[in-house]
Amino acid sequence: MQNPSNDQIKKVLEEAKTIAVVGLSDKQHRTSYQISQIMQENGYKIIPVNPNVNEVLGEKSYSSLKEIPEQIDIINVFRRSEFLEDVAKEAVQTDCKVFWAQQGVYDEKAYEILKEKDFTVIMDLCIKVAHAVTMGK
Repeated sequence: MQNPSNDQIKKVLEEAKTIAVVGLSDKQHRTSYQISQIMQENGYKIIPVNPNVNEVLGEKSYSSLKEIPEQIDIINVFRRSEFLEDVAKEAVQTDCKVFWAQQGVYDEKAYEILKEKDFTVIMDLCIKVAHAVTMGK
């Protein structure tokens, strides 16, 4: 498993408008909330995917990726590594082509499932840090 180059990651972030965040918490002290809020402040539309909340950061939450009615550019996952394979299986049923697992989160089987469907796969990397590094913000 190897992440794309910084140039490729920059291109992903430049082209993306909408980020579906799997496991986005409505608790402000949680990392998923803080990082999603920063990405929202940087102009991205955040779509929460969490069956346990109705709304996060002013956006309606969905129980699953398949329920989201609009185009998703990046699926950003804040779940533990053991859940990645299931999220990957759901991700390949969407029109999205970028799967991003946060720092400390990776799974080889999920990677293989996604690569078979021509996904750009980024794992074990914080989207906020990558955004700051590649976009200079």
